[in-house]
Amino acid sequence: MSMQDTDSGVTLWRRVADAIERGIADGTYAAGERLPGEVEIAETYRVNRHTVRRALATLAERGFVRAERGSGTYVEAPRLAYPLRSRTRFSEIVGAGGREPRGQLIGAFTEAATRDLAKQLGLKAGAPLTRIEALRFADRTPICVGSTWLSAERFPEAGAIYERTSSLTKVLAHFGINDYRRATTRVTAAIVDAADAARLDLALGRPVLVVDKTDVDASGQPVMVSHSRFAAERVEFLVENF
Repeated sequence: MSMQDTDSGVTLWRRVADAIERGIADGTYAAGERLPGEVEIAETYRVNRHTVRRALATLAERGFVRAERGSGTYVEAPRLAYPLRSRTRFSEIVGAGGREPRGQLIGAFTEAATRDLAKQLGLKAGAPLTRIEALRFADRTPICVGSTWLSAERFPEAGAIYERTSSLTKVLAHFGINDYRRATTRVTAAIVDAADAARLDLALGRPVLVVDKTDVDASGQPVMVSHSRFAAERVEFLVENF
């Protein structure tokens, strides 16, 4: 398998890393299995060992492999099992899998509600909304990037609260909403765009799973609408009965 004549827009080490990541995702390399040595990988992809080392270092940083001195490099973690249910919490799901959840604020913006968002949130078109853009990790691996809209009048300074807490659940709790549930969920597939590719550390052309959902409080009133893009090779959705 030669990578010398492929698209020069993607560096060789990145293509090697993507190829090994695909092998982990499709089961070619099972969890706990030792990867081939650097020389064998270099020969397989017709690259030098420096390229292989950089590819493996990147995979290690993202939590896919681990290097054991004197032994080799081993596949570290399987896909994150991500249940879709009436009460879905990213931090709880990641923590239950033995990994460390983390949220990172990309930005918070105030904008007027479109007709569609207003309908989903039970507001008038043009009502002020806060849009929170955030990146979420399991350990050091980026799992999803999401856009979340909340009423700016009902949840003032929601972006600043998220920046302090890194949790949408804690944002709602700040306003007295200690529990909420999923009202609707829609899952579709797409190809990652340039902005999300950079944030999720994916090559252009890789697949993402898109989750559009609405959450409501105990009285059934909508509290937030989200549009999240998950790295398809890093998660598996488990649809549970609501």
